[in-house]
Amino acid sequence: MNYIVEEQHNGERIDKFLVGVMENVSRTDVQKLIEAGEVKVGGGKVSKNFRVETGMAVVVEKMIEKESSTLEPEDIPLNIVYEDDDIVVINKPRNLVVHPGNGISKGTLAAALLHHFKENLSSVNGPLRPGIVHRLDKDTPGLMVVAKNDAAHRHLAHQLETRTLHRTYNALVWGCPRDLEGTIDAPIGRNPKNRLKMAVVKGGKESRTHYVAKQFFAIATLLELQLESGRTHQIRVHSRYTGHPVVGDPLYDGRDESLNRVPPLMKPVAEKVLEIAPAQLLQAVKIELIHPRTNKKLTFKVPMEEPFANVLKLLKKECPSSAPVYDEEEGFRDFDAQIRFDEDDEFDEYAEPLEISPDEAAPVKERKTRAQRLAEKAQTAAKRRAVAAERKLIKQMKAARRKGIAPEDFVEPGYEPTIDPELLG
Repeated sequence: MNYIVEEQHNGERIDKFLVGVMENVSRTDVQKLIEAGEVKVGGGKVSKNFRVETGMAVVVEKMIEKESSTLEPEDIPLNIVYEDDDIVVINKPRNLVVHPGNGISKGTLAAALLHHFKENLSSVNGPLRPGIVHRLDKDTPGLMVVAKNDAAHRHLAHQLETRTLHRTYNALVWGCPRDLEGTIDAPIGRNPKNRLKMAVVKGGKESRTHYVAKQFFAIATLLELQLESGRTHQIRVHSRYTGHPVVGDPLYDGRDESLNRVPPLMKPVAEKVLEIAPAQLLQAVKIELIHPRTNKKLTFKVPMEEPFANVLKLLKKECPSSAPVYDEEEGFRDFDAQIRFDEDDEFDEYAEPLEISPDEAAPVKERKTRAQRLAEKAQTAAKRRAVAAERKLIKQMKAARRKGIAPEDFVEPGYEPTIDPELLG
């Protein structure tokens, strides 16, 4: 099939262009066609990064074969937050896999959706992922949006791509990040040493996570995070990369491996936290999107899940911190990032830098040479030996007195007195 590039598509990536002009295909489908060499421009194969230009003829020689569906509907309860003719917003529970894969064929969210909504689900991502627009890890609970038709699915996928669909997460991490807010910008790919894990690797996919600290404890910090990209395990990997693993994360050093960072007096509290946390304390708490049909902005929130909330209660009671507290209205209360003073502050007299003469300046401490340090060390050792010898002598003299030996007759052990030569005659 031939597709001519029109002016409005000039400069687009070829995979994005084909998703817009072809029917019933996802970006993943198009990328598979490109990798298989089925997409050509000017008779030659192209890469997925290829940019099309006005007037170009893009040839798709073969359509992707959709996988046959082996997904069976399952009566699994769903927590539906919102539903209309186009979308469904659900609060996914912990310990529920989103779609089949990696040896898991039953007990998935996809099977539950098929049971509850029958054929009223989009088919863009294939029969094994009906209505699935984005995903959450098995042990990450929270909000997800599901598409009921292909038009809604493409609209939501476009929002994900253009970052107008915002997903907000809460995560409890070990320790306290250096910055109260910031962006973690580090590429993510498969861990070369363990293919079951992801890691920050050179040449990985571009990944950015924005965070702000909301609440502080002596051993952990509650963060609010938003994803600019949606890589597998992104928040968990980025948190581990910064040295602050998500509390309870069994895959990225968030459990017993992190107990060494906890002060000894706080270790019982940390162990109790891990008893309460079934896995990583990470939850998708808010989602903001533009409705595919009405173009109105919708916002959905859910409360903290019970284990997460119980851990926060425990930390507030056992190890509160005096660090600044985050408030949605005021930001960080009692905290001024630029350390400003009021106009009538008593420190105003120090607004100008003080001039200190060389005589008033503190003396510069000179560093001793190695020879000087060794000489001092030998001198200290000699003094220590002399004191020990003196104490030993006093002890021996006391013992001699107890035996009736007069002080003048006492001979210090190891000392040989001079012999009168006349006695040798």
